[in-house]
Amino acid sequence: MTDKLKVAIAAGGTAGHINPALALAGELAERGHEVCFFGQSTRLEATLVPEAGYAFHPIVVTGFDRHRPWTAVTALARMKGAERAVGRVFAEEGAPDVAVGFGAYVEMALLRWCSSHGVPYVLHEQNSVPGLANKLSAKKAARLCLSFPAAERAFEGKVGPATKVVMTGNPVRKSVLAATREAGRDAFGVPADAEMLLVFGGSLGAQHLNEGVVALKDRLLAQPSLYVVHSTGDKLYDETVAALALTAEERKRWQVVPYISDMGGALAAADLVLSRAGASSIAEIAALAVPSMLVPYPLATENHQATNAHLLSDVGAAVICDDSRIDTEEFSDGLLGLLRDAGRRAEMREAALGLRAGDAAAALADQVEGAARGR
Repeated sequence: MTDKLKVAIAAGGTAGHINPALALAGELAERGHEVCFFGQSTRLEATLVPEAGYAFHPIVVTGFDRHRPWTAVTALARMKGAERAVGRVFAEEGAPDVAVGFGAYVEMALLRWCSSHGVPYVLHEQNSVPGLANKLSAKKAARLCLSFPAAERAFEGKVGPATKVVMTGNPVRKSVLAATREAGRDAFGVPADAEMLLVFGGSLGAQHLNEGVVALKDRLLAQPSLYVVHSTGDKLYDETVAALALTAEERKRWQVVPYISDMGGALAAADLVLSRAGASSIAEIAALAVPSMLVPYPLATENHQATNAHLLSDVGAAVICDDSRIDTEEFSDGLLGLLRDAGRRAEMREAALGLRAGDAAAALADQVEGAARGR
């Protein structure tokens, strides 16, 4: 085997799966390796992966509804078709030295092909509560790389005897890590001496979080040095704009956008983040050491966002507020109190720095290289 590796990655569905995969791809490419992706042409990966400059091979898969068992027939047929499509790509371009799956159902076609052709594969689990695809694929994995210690318990009895379980953290894109406060403030039009609150609910938004912030509009804008950058989610943008009813003067200090593409710049510019607790959001907040108030999505599988949030809150880098408390003084006083307390925010930032979250992409790349080379 040469020093240059061919690495195939499968990731898809949401930014939470795709962005860590792109962060790993960037690290591997910097080390001189060749990277390609498999995913679905109808999902976000079909846009983000080519934009990042990597080869993208579309496959078609569908999950199945456990409450409707007959859907498994269609899912299995499409899985076999996708596996054949993966094989055709490798017949033309050569098999990879190693593959990496990031937990979405789309990974299984690639990993099944690798398993039957003697190609080692690595799994990365972003969340504290693993999804079904990684649980099903763990038995034959060369490495299982985790972002949260809590996830290890969920894989008990599901990994193979040769599987190495490693805590790498959740990779963050270099474009996020390289962001600076000055450039971020310039991009969002926030003065250097102002305070900035960044509000976002993940790529899909968060309705209750939006409503909670809207209710605090007057109290937030009463702080003359405060600027708000508020990402609503595409589907919630119009209703949030209507509910805020910002005047022209208020819009100078309160930006409302459906989605933030430059999340690195936004985080670097922020003095405080108010957000949900998706795995990628937690990783990026931690990597840039931004003080945060986290409101976990209450309907997440096995309440995994609450577990995610504890990665930051347990070291003093974040405050957790239950979604059910958004309409109470616990939420409003907590948020306004953090905005007024620069000393506490400085302590939270120092606590986040201690997590060394920016090292995760390199740690995961080390595991991919080790799996490919049999170390």
